[in-house]
Amino acid sequence: RQIHDDLHVKIIETDRRRCDYLATQLPADVLVLNGDSTDEDLMGDENVRDMDLFIALTSDDEDNIMACLLAKRLGARRVLAVINRRAYADLVQGTQIDIAISPSHAVIGELLAYVRRGDVEAVHSLRRGAAEALEGIVRGDSRSCRLAGRRLDEVKLPEGTQIDAIVRGLHLADGSEVEPGFAEPRVIIAHHDT
Repeated sequence: RQIHDDLHVKIIETDRRRCDYLATQLPADVLVLNGDSTDEDLMGDENVRDMDLFIALTSDDEDNIMACLLAKRLGARRVLAVINRRAYADLVQGTQIDIAISPSHAVIGELLAYVRRGDVEAVHSLRRGAAEALEGIVRGDSRSCRLAGRRLDEVKLPEGTQIDAIVRGLHLADGSEVEPGFAEPRVIIAHHDT
């Protein structure tokens, strides 16, 4: 598969044989490194501070949590950890880890694909993992984003998902406005014709 022109992907893998295999299977512009993502020197050398998104996908929850916390401390803009144990997912909720995702909740991956050019602010586990709520910022227009400039009944979302509320006039921590022109943020309960 071709990796998108705007993406620069680096994979850090501890198993040397797996690195060799990945290097032969992935496009030439994907950098495969043999190392440990909890190694602060390696993370610094690979400029984690310049990354828009750091994702920890190992089968070890503790390694994923530690790697994400390290990446965030070193300056990664967003971090996502795959966490299998429900107790750990509850623990990291509200910490420096922006997104904690369980492989059993695959619908989040589909949702992320629909928030084109947007920013995922948080993912919340509801009813002890039976459902998840995603907070995101929609940017762009109808040409660049599947959500912007459309009525909700025109948006095709994955089965079982819904948009419940929209906040307009949101001011970000950096002082910028998501949707200029509103003096105060305004919450709109979403309906099919919103």
